[in-house]
Amino acid sequence: MATGKNLKMRTRLEEQLIQNWRSLGMPFSRPKWCSPSRPTPLHGASCWRCKCLLPSCSLGSVVFDCFEAALGAEVRIWSYTQPRYQKELNFTQQLPDCKGLEVRDSIQSCWALPWLNVSADGDDVYLVLDVSEEQRFGLSLYWNQIQGPTKPWWHRNLTGPQTITLNHTDLFPCLCIQVWPLEPDSVRTSICPFREDPRAHRNLWRAARLQLLPPRGWRLDAPCSLLAEATLCWQAPGGGPCQSLVPPLYQANVTVNKTLELPLLNAHPNLCVQVSSWEKLQLQECLWADSLRALKDDLLLVETRGLQDNRSLCALEPSGCTPLLSKASTRAARLGEQLLQDLQSGQCLQLWEDELRALWACPMDKYVHQRWALVWLACLLLASVLFLLFLFRKDHVKGWLRLLKEDLRAGAAARARAALLLYSAEDSGFERLVGALASALCQLPLQVTVDLWSRRELSAQGPLAWFHAQRRQTLQEGGVVVLLFSPGAVALCHEWLQDAASASASAPHGPHDAFAASLSCVLPDFLQGRAPGRYVGAYFDGLLHSGAVPALFRSVPVFSLPSQLPDFLGTLQGPGAPSPGRLGERAKQVSRALQPTLDQLLQALGGPGGPGGGTRDGT
Repeated sequence: MATGKNLKMRTRLEEQLIQNWRSLGMPFSRPKWCSPSRPTPLHGASCWRCKCLLPSCSLGSVVFDCFEAALGAEVRIWSYTQPRYQKELNFTQQLPDCKGLEVRDSIQSCWALPWLNVSADGDDVYLVLDVSEEQRFGLSLYWNQIQGPTKPWWHRNLTGPQTITLNHTDLFPCLCIQVWPLEPDSVRTSICPFREDPRAHRNLWRAARLQLLPPRGWRLDAPCSLLAEATLCWQAPGGGPCQSLVPPLYQANVTVNKTLELPLLNAHPNLCVQVSSWEKLQLQECLWADSLRALKDDLLLVETRGLQDNRSLCALEPSGCTPLLSKASTRAARLGEQLLQDLQSGQCLQLWEDELRALWACPMDKYVHQRWALVWLACLLLASVLFLLFLFRKDHVKGWLRLLKEDLRAGAAARARAALLLYSAEDSGFERLVGALASALCQLPLQVTVDLWSRRELSAQGPLAWFHAQRRQTLQEGGVVVLLFSPGAVALCHEWLQDAASASASAPHGPHDAFAASLSCVLPDFLQGRAPGRYVGAYFDGLLHSGAVPALFRSVPVFSLPSQLPDFLGTLQGPGAPSPGRLGERAKQVSRALQPTLDQLLQALGGPGGPGGGTRDGT
């Protein structure tokens, strides 16, 4: 018997062969294996022929002459002696499918199979299906995920030759294509042509999101599986690289779209998770990122336990792990005895431990306070001396104080307020407009940061990690984040707001990946009411109107540029803004630098191939 669609089989077993075995006195025991020849299709008939060799070449063979089965099916064949079922001979055979050249020309259902060709031209990828004019077939694009079920993305029933165009931003390593004739029981052909495409791997990392979930969970969301390593690290205040720690995470084949647990006893705001691929840092997220709490000035102690209760302690510093009670000229070495007393008295927080090692976070606030007490004492002594000088030489001191006041004003101007510009990079013309605005603002007492001037850092760290670091530094210094709205940025904001309302996560796409990465932590500030005082919105005259800005973002001031430049500059500079007259002069300078680039962009948008003149609403 055989399994398959409408499977029927005719077997011929020569009775004379059995008689010969018995006449020769040869035992006929149940064979342990059978060596079948490769099944071949019979021309002119929808059946298969399979030849099975018996265990001994001298015994001959059994030919299964014609049986029906589906292409690519698994067939199991039993044969037996007379009387039935006393002795059996069986085997299982995998039949070829339409991919085999010897089958493609013999089976009629394989003749109409659509053949697919993938080609690239610049930023576009073409899927060319070469079939006959009247051939109807189905085409499906899906994400073939190793961890979890496949996710369909696009499906169509088509007729005749077709050319499907994909943008390079739609490519992912797990994006597969399936095509089949619209006939009953047709064979489906699937290919995944972008597994090794560098553009697909870049898109995958841009779409990946790393989240830390309370109390001690973490999750990596991505459309495809990732070959990556995850490590725990310690981020000290004052910048610098995040230093890797001992507690192991999933070192390879990180599970995506699944919540995992950090191997910690207690959480600490200085702890971060890094995800790397091929020794390149791709993503980093820290425990303080959601609440924007300042990093603690704690010192991390690494305890190593040996035999007979021996243990050694060292402090993790930028230069390495410094042993306590050593003669090194570092803070940990100078405070070694005090840190040991803090550890023994229970003032340090244990973060992790195993049989041989442990991690402790020891607060350093009290030692910093002692240092600042000496500084304040020195300041009081200096103030007393100045006061005595003022009493004895009043006229000379007045002139000196006047010069001191001017120096303080110059110092305040040097310590300009920080401003981080965020925008959606729609095209080169809009990027030039943003660059002109950033350059003009740098002429004012403002410290401007924009990704156009940090491409090397952005490439090394990735958009999400770079934005987290810049946003944290800007807000901790009392600066402001400027959201520059454009039609593409408005459309992307609406998409994120819809995803948040439906509790679904869509992968970032299109040319706005850096802006999309910033939305992952900008939107929570607006939704939780933390945006006023930290954010300012702006859009350019002629590109957008005020009604197109989503209502959620109108909880902060939104200005039209360059028509509202004086108010915009006053908000950026904050409480230390100059007089209205001075603001007006600065607004004219910025407008003169900004207007030519804006006019060129509006002229390009209104010319041939552009969307036409007038204001675009971005919806």
